[in-house]
Amino acid sequence: MAFEGLAEKLQHVFSKLTNRGKLTELDIKTAMREVKLVLLEADVNFKVVKNFIGSVTEKAIGENVLGSLTPGQQVIKIVRDEMVSILGEKRVDVKFAPNPPTIVMMCGLQGAGKTTMCGKLARMWVKSGKTVMLAALDIYRPAAIKQLEIVAGQAGAAFFERGQQDPVKTAKQAAAEAGKKLIDVLILDTAGRLHIDDEMMEEVKRVAEAVKPHEKLLVVDAMTGQDAVNAASAFNEKLALDGVVLTKLDGDTRGGAAISVKAVTGKPIKFAGVGEKLDDIEVFHPDRMAGRILGMGDVLTLIEKAEQSFEADKAAELEKKLRKAEFTLEDFLEQMGQIKNMGNIGDMLAMIPGGSKLSGMQLDEKQMARTEAIIKSMTPEERRRPAIIGGSRKKRIAGGSGTKVQDVNRLLNQFEQMKKMMKSMTNKRTGMMKMPF
Repeated sequence: MAFEGLAEKLQHVFSKLTNRGKLTELDIKTAMREVKLVLLEADVNFKVVKNFIGSVTEKAIGENVLGSLTPGQQVIKIVRDEMVSILGEKRVDVKFAPNPPTIVMMCGLQGAGKTTMCGKLARMWVKSGKTVMLAALDIYRPAAIKQLEIVAGQAGAAFFERGQQDPVKTAKQAAAEAGKKLIDVLILDTAGRLHIDDEMMEEVKRVAEAVKPHEKLLVVDAMTGQDAVNAASAFNEKLALDGVVLTKLDGDTRGGAAISVKAVTGKPIKFAGVGEKLDDIEVFHPDRMAGRILGMGDVLTLIEKAEQSFEADKAAELEKKLRKAEFTLEDFLEQMGQIKNMGNIGDMLAMIPGGSKLSGMQLDEKQMARTEAIIKSMTPEERRRPAIIGGSRKKRIAGGSGTKVQDVNRLLNQFEQMKKMMKSMTNKRTGMMKMPF
């Protein structure tokens, strides 16, 4: 889970501050030394850490904080505000051209996930109603063109390639073709290398000069720490980037790249890849990301994911069923599917303030799969009327789902409890339900 280790260590430091009634200047400086070590261990750029600690310390030892009734909370707020500042203050959107196509040039080192990110951006814009074309400019990596063609098909985007010819020529032809076909967004997938070299830099520079992209985005691997920041600096010097895209933010990233890249390059982070599927992409919000890094959650993103996954008409229909006590195991199975569409459950828990502490609970995909198997082993009539499930039926269901009768009993009992709770909550419009998986 992204930033899990970093968030836990920072929360440990903060707990020492909030557990004290009053704070001294020494308390704050001691805490800031611990924060400094945590950030350096997370591979955050040294200059960024130094400036961050200096700014927080200066603001935290003021009279308004030390004389406050809740000095610990005040210090944490200062830390959060400073973290938001480092990450970029506010969201920065892609600049779409007034006259299409908007040309987006994607560049980066090999292995950062650039081609997949091209597909994720394409998928996101296609879902928003735009027409998108992906153009293959990587003529060096084996099967790179074929990979992009597959990704384009999965994203619902058009595809353009001219084999092994000069990438600059291909870029020009792709721009002309996109204009002719009235494509809204043209995404150029440029070649990457295992490391930065002059030949690579010269090629992306020539492509940029030839087609004048509206957005030059650098894709960096969030798990590579300072290497990602160094790559960003090198590309920015050559290309004058418009933004950065972080990939693999769902992995066990230490956080160094995410925290450092904006401060070092001055370029905003615009998107983040948070999984392997094409829908696993998020617009980068500095304030929300600061909440995740500091273990404070990210409820707004969680709500947005839920809105994308749950259809409004089905939600209204579900509410009616709950009011009339008609909620069935079939409805429950459908709800489970929509929850799974939201992504990894552990990542969702981490978006709830304090939820990172729950991520070790057995609320995982395996448990959901068992629950799903039990319900799917029932007949349609049994799903609609669980009360008819007696001993022999339970044995059959357990055998068909590869579980035990006790598991079937547990699910049925929890389902009945959940129905009562959900009906009560629907009437009161308050509270949260506990899902039995």
